[in-house]
Amino acid sequence: MPAPFAGVRRAPPAQNDPNFTYAPGTPERAALKSRLDEMAGERLDIPVVVDGEEVRNGSTQTAVMPHEHAHVLADWHKATACDVARAADRAAIAQREWAGWAWEDRAAVFLKAAELLTTSWRQTLNAATMLGQSKTAYQAEIDAASELIDFWRYNVAFAEEIYREQPVSTHGTWNQTDYRGLEGFVYAVTPFNFTAIGGNLPAAPALMGCAVVWKPASSAMVSAYYILKLLEAAGLPPGVINFVPGDAVDVSNVLLDHPQLAGIHFTGSTAVFNSMWQKVGQNLGRYRSYPRIVGETGGKDFVVAHPSADVQELAVGLVRGAYEYQGQKCSAASRAYIPTSLWPEVRDRMVAMMKDIKVGDVRDFRNFMGAVIDKKAFDKISGYIDDARKNASIIAGGGCYGEAGYFIEPTLVEAKDPGYRLLCEEIFGPVLTVYVYDDARWLETLAIVDETSPYALTGAIFARDRRAVVEAASALRNAAGNFYINDKPTGAVVGHQPFGGARASGTNDKAGSKMNLLRWASARSVKETFAPPTDWTYPFMAEK
Repeated sequence: MPAPFAGVRRAPPAQNDPNFTYAPGTPERAALKSRLDEMAGERLDIPVVVDGEEVRNGSTQTAVMPHEHAHVLADWHKATACDVARAADRAAIAQREWAGWAWEDRAAVFLKAAELLTTSWRQTLNAATMLGQSKTAYQAEIDAASELIDFWRYNVAFAEEIYREQPVSTHGTWNQTDYRGLEGFVYAVTPFNFTAIGGNLPAAPALMGCAVVWKPASSAMVSAYYILKLLEAAGLPPGVINFVPGDAVDVSNVLLDHPQLAGIHFTGSTAVFNSMWQKVGQNLGRYRSYPRIVGETGGKDFVVAHPSADVQELAVGLVRGAYEYQGQKCSAASRAYIPTSLWPEVRDRMVAMMKDIKVGDVRDFRNFMGAVIDKKAFDKISGYIDDARKNASIIAGGGCYGEAGYFIEPTLVEAKDPGYRLLCEEIFGPVLTVYVYDDARWLETLAIVDETSPYALTGAIFARDRRAVVEAASALRNAAGNFYINDKPTGAVVGHQPFGGARASGTNDKAGSKMNLLRWASARSVKETFAPPTDWTYPFMAEK
């Protein structure tokens, strides 16, 4: 078949999507308000989608608003074991054709999806995220719109860099690297807390020529379904990304036993990721290839302040870092280490800010926080707060109100023991625990920060003394995959701060970077010799 295009194509340069402010009087605010009203009045029927075919089997669960949990947004159909197995089989078949496309044609699908999301789809995906995951307008904007646009655009730019990386050749040979998509299918497992992750985890392998079976989080089903419809609108062929909502254990049992499993792209809990890795290890003799395993898991993210830190900058960093999106960010500040000399003023400034924070329905744009995602999260976080009442000191907040929505007040806890469980265990809620240390024990405190938690996702140092910054950066070099100096430990931007951590926080393959995309390519080295030898002997053989 003749090539449909002659020329070396160059993708448009990647640019970060600018965030709308949604300030009063702006057109984007009016558009979002209107779309929220429309979508709140709808009740979606979300199917399983295998090879482009919508499957509605009648076994359904509901998706509700966390801030008004009696309000049902959608009924979604649970994939059966047969649905999941068929998705894997069809993905493996679709991968053969999809991998044969010119990479630029695959890229065009995601560039068009980014453009649609920039324009006509923007407020639909933002509204879905606000209603289904209880994000405020701004938190939805920086996630569901801008970050996902950035992922799709930057991934194309990174892929182009990868494909242009070729080996050295001489005049007699031409050496090439063929970056092949993984043979089989990639299993993508996405979390509730970032719509952008829901769109990136299946899309990144697909861009590189893989086919995907995608299990979205049940508590982010509405936004996940709209992502799928958006990709279809952008021209994604059937079978490249297959959509299998369902019970995590049931879906995983089928896919991790499948011989065509080529990779796992995961964001979720450390325990679940560990269990998946163990299952893969048990099944190694069953697979056609060794699966690539990429995961971003838990975190117990820290802020450590030096006595030279600016008090106001520190207080704002802690409030924003700990309480935006109800502390349900993988990177949210969950533990802080503050010197005795600064603590009274930092505490008072934080408490003053926290008194002004409004918690409620995200459709009221005056609210800084919405609800936590579901009853399971509400009960877990409430349990930690109850423990703090008995074994630590609650400085501010602590209220838990689950009658109409799953609301938890921003909570500030002071603990006397650096080994106290709220300083060690992942909570994933709006709870920040502070350990106050003696100013003279700065270096000792850095060691405590490094050794306290098994995780190593994000962390921050606040200091005006540059020696303190250098000391913290050195002592905490392996304690965080994303390290912030005089800033909160959240808010990584695609193309600026590639995201991921090590230790119990994952494989640190850095979503939004070339490193991640390389995991979804299998290289083939090709050598073409222009003048092959015609004599089997070598010159050294001429004499004895």
